[in-house]
Amino acid sequence: MAHAHSVKRYRGLMDWLTTVDHKKIGILYLLAGGLFFLVGGLEAILIRIQLWKPLNDFVSADTYNELLTMHGTTMIFLAAMPMLFALMNAVIPLQIGARDVAFPFLNSLGFWTFFFGGVLLNVSWFTGGAPDAGWTSYVPLAGPTASPDYGVDYYVIGLQIAGIGTLIGGINFLVTIINMRAPGMTFMRMPMFTWAIFITSALILFAFPALTVGLVALMFDRLFEANFFEVSNGGNAVLWEHIFWIFGHPEVYILILPAFGVISEVISTFSRKRLFGYSSMVFATVLIGFLGFMVWAHHMFTAGLGPVANALFSIATMLIAVPTGIKIFNWLFTMWGGSIKFTTANLFAVGFIPTFVMGGVTGVMLAAAPADFQYHDSYFVVAHFHYVIVGGLILGIFSGLHYWWPKMFGRMLNETLGKLTFWTFFIGFHMTFLIQHFLGLLGMPRRIYTYLDGLGFNEMNLISTIGAFLMGFGTIFFLINVVITSISGKKASADPWEDGRTLEWTIPSPAPEYNFAQTPLVRGYDAFWKEKMEGKKEMTPAEPLGSIHMPSPSILPLFMSIGLFIAGFGFMYHNYVIGGAGLGLTFLCMLLRSLKDDHGFHIEPDEIQEKGVKA
Repeated sequence: MAHAHSVKRYRGLMDWLTTVDHKKIGILYLLAGGLFFLVGGLEAILIRIQLWKPLNDFVSADTYNELLTMHGTTMIFLAAMPMLFALMNAVIPLQIGARDVAFPFLNSLGFWTFFFGGVLLNVSWFTGGAPDAGWTSYVPLAGPTASPDYGVDYYVIGLQIAGIGTLIGGINFLVTIINMRAPGMTFMRMPMFTWAIFITSALILFAFPALTVGLVALMFDRLFEANFFEVSNGGNAVLWEHIFWIFGHPEVYILILPAFGVISEVISTFSRKRLFGYSSMVFATVLIGFLGFMVWAHHMFTAGLGPVANALFSIATMLIAVPTGIKIFNWLFTMWGGSIKFTTANLFAVGFIPTFVMGGVTGVMLAAAPADFQYHDSYFVVAHFHYVIVGGLILGIFSGLHYWWPKMFGRMLNETLGKLTFWTFFIGFHMTFLIQHFLGLLGMPRRIYTYLDGLGFNEMNLISTIGAFLMGFGTIFFLINVVITSISGKKASADPWEDGRTLEWTIPSPAPEYNFAQTPLVRGYDAFWKEKMEGKKEMTPAEPLGSIHMPSPSILPLFMSIGLFIAGFGFMYHNYVIGGAGLGLTFLCMLLRSLKDDHGFHIEPDEIQEKGVKA
């Protein structure tokens, strides 16, 4: 029915460049995050090749520092965050019974700013040197005196542009979850994944401005000769550590809380049981979010803050183990007595639990300030945070991808290949990082590009490198799985696992562009499961079938981000004409958006029914 559309519909590439549909933006986040994940993984493999034997000269010291910095920065900001945003976009509106996110235009802008910030950061490889001051970019090493070339400038400006995307994404999901839940979905009936994203979005809102302020200050130091951090000019180097970690520690929880949410959904579904201790899980999530802001200086025990500060931050850090422990026990009790199915998604979820506990235990060890003086800047720390971030976050993301893949793409992933992915990645992971604890305890410092023979590091580094290759193979198996199933995979039904508990499993896979023809009425926690238990095949609608209002696609977010990308180059190379032109393009798009009265379009009921027959 063409009369329903007052807006031009795009097809092909143009559809993807202009889309404001949260499901397509989720797929874009997944593609871009996956691409950067492969880049970051390649950097990690090169690092491990360099360290596989003593006095190796595979890469130079300078290149090694660049690889190390870019690996950390890429994995945290350009791979992990976007893949979480992919799951957020794909799932949250469906879980709360909404037709889209609160601000579809901003959602698109968030993706494109992140993407062009990431591209800008990686352009540095081809323009005379990537950033090389470590992913934390500590001053004075990252200052203009110690790093006079352009590497750190790319870091500073690229992360500012990418950070805009994360911040507006966080605000968007906060508003979406507060305002757009289906009738009957009170806060204490929200799925655990939605709760996790809700708290994560609040953390993003409070943590990212700190990073932005720090990066702006560092940019002024580097580009405009300010002296926030230049000690010789009266600046303060420890100030950067405080600013970075006031962002950096909540960032760890921004990464891990969504993974906790995924694990809660997957374990509950494949144990065919309601999540044990739901309200305590919610409370624990809120508490972790709150305490996450109280512990930043545990990264700085050796900076000389004094015994009082060290003691307080030690205690606060150990306190976080309590709500985390509650979650671990709740997952175990959910599985206890459940009828467990070991699908690939569930294997990743179950593998997550002991792995994350190991990461947590070393975290408590590092929280003891006197002990931290010994562990600090050794491979023990490297092992700890990889256990938390790879063993926690990446296993969680893999679990979520296998679980929601049919809902995102309408195809089932191959279980045999999935299990192959799990075992190679899981074994490779433990091979790589378990041994690094012992390297650290033997005294191997982190961030060194080579080491002498006879220190007892040789065999352990070799084992670690072999493990890294296994993880690489695991990732390749996943990619093969994706390619094969996209060509000839089994088509997914609305509820492919047959035990779906939440609203996203009530609609066709993949979801139609309007998500729900009629907004569902939620009558309890695990809304879909509750209806199934009463013998119903689908949700009771909360509204009659009517005209659905949809937002219009727009090319403006893409051009706004390109404008920022151009401006970044201009200011970095002190070419203020190009810098001004880039900002001009961005402001012009903002003006166009403000002046044009965009009412979107409507999908009429007769169209919905026609599409329903096709689906």
